[in-house]
Amino acid sequence: MSDLKPAEIVKELDKYIIGQDRAKRSVAIALRNRWRRRNVDAELRDEIAPKNIILIGPTGVGKTEIARRLARLTESPFIKVEASKFTEVGYVGRDVESMVRDLLELSINMIKSREQETVKKKAREIAEERILDILLPEPKDRQNSNVHELNEPQIDLKPVGEESSKPSTREKLRKMLHEGKLDSRYVDLEVPNRSMPMVEIFSGAGMEEMGINFKDMLGTMIPKGSSKRRKVSVSEALEILAQEEAQRLVDMDKVVKEAIEKAEQSGIIFLDEIDKITGKEGGGGPDVSREGVQRDLLPIVEGSTVTTKHGPVKTDHILFIASGAFHMSKPSDLVPELQGRFPIRVELHSLGKKEFTRILTEPKNALLLQYIALLRTEGVYVSFDDEAIENIAQVAEDVNNYTENIGARRLHTLMEHLLEDILFDAPDIENKNIAISKSYVENKFKDIREDEDLSRYIL
Repeated sequence: MSDLKPAEIVKELDKYIIGQDRAKRSVAIALRNRWRRRNVDAELRDEIAPKNIILIGPTGVGKTEIARRLARLTESPFIKVEASKFTEVGYVGRDVESMVRDLLELSINMIKSREQETVKKKAREIAEERILDILLPEPKDRQNSNVHELNEPQIDLKPVGEESSKPSTREKLRKMLHEGKLDSRYVDLEVPNRSMPMVEIFSGAGMEEMGINFKDMLGTMIPKGSSKRRKVSVSEALEILAQEEAQRLVDMDKVVKEAIEKAEQSGIIFLDEIDKITGKEGGGGPDVSREGVQRDLLPIVEGSTVTTKHGPVKTDHILFIASGAFHMSKPSDLVPELQGRFPIRVELHSLGKKEFTRILTEPKNALLLQYIALLRTEGVYVSFDDEAIENIAQVAEDVNNYTENIGARRLHTLMEHLLEDILFDAPDIENKNIAISKSYVENKFKDIREDEDLSRYIL
């Protein structure tokens, strides 16, 4: 767990997200509280529950991005799920517990990748020895060796002088391997046959609770096929064998144990569109199922044990960040028990011209920087005047006001339309230096802004 201070967390989030200071402060406090909890006495530690958050605001204002960047800061397992995809137990649809299983799988992959990176050097050394064994077999197998099968000019490996022992020959081969002189040569390599028939399993919600993974079960029933021999270059063979050895060197039992702990203590689940599962009082039909989804979510958010194929996972200390626009409903429409499990509520404000101008230029991954970098690959150098940037921001604000407000996502639509001709002609364009001015922007958007119906379709 990272020990960043709240102010440092906000500073890091500022590099990618413009505005929404209150939301940043709330998630920074929630993250710091995790670090604090891990440093309190053991007898009190388990009693401290995470302070889950509801982010309230229209689409495109940064709700998902705040949660995603927060997870990257701490290298925490993070998944984003749409609450509207879940259905009440008994209906056909996704089981709410599947999000915890997905979180664990992600955590396992993170730990496994990290462990493979630590044994990468050792795996490379073992792979190198295996390549040398292929290139320089035992004397009794020399007449059937791969080196002689290749119908290529033979390399004179015989040492000068009396030292003609095999070890010195092997070391000469090793030196040639390090220098890349053998990369273009080919060897026969046993490669596992990974081809398997595609099997889709359709099961009702809750079937995973039985602890049966149908794909794993069928995998043992369907023959996987033996390994096959392939002729590959030495450089490719080295990579294949290094990956194979890295897999063997990693202790998967240790990985799973650590991954479960990381998911339990550091996991973040982002529940998007939570407003879509709010039901109105006295409603019937779908509203009954919506409230059922809330009641199924409740034990997960409260803290329960979810059964997975890797073992039980406790959700008591997973941080849940929910978000929703709440246009047609409000957080108080959630069932009271679920409301109580999201004590922190933050409203994110809509974005205007000022924020759009900053979004276009300030973040490390600013939209203008992305387009400049894309066109630079064609040798085209694009620059934007300050007035042009302000004009783009003004158009974004205007279009959001009289059509659907989709926040900063509107900028993507505008930029694609603005640079459409340049992006199309870039490979053959003669003038490699293009300055985007205010008049250029006004000219591109003139007809569309004057025709509201056209604007609704194009922008």
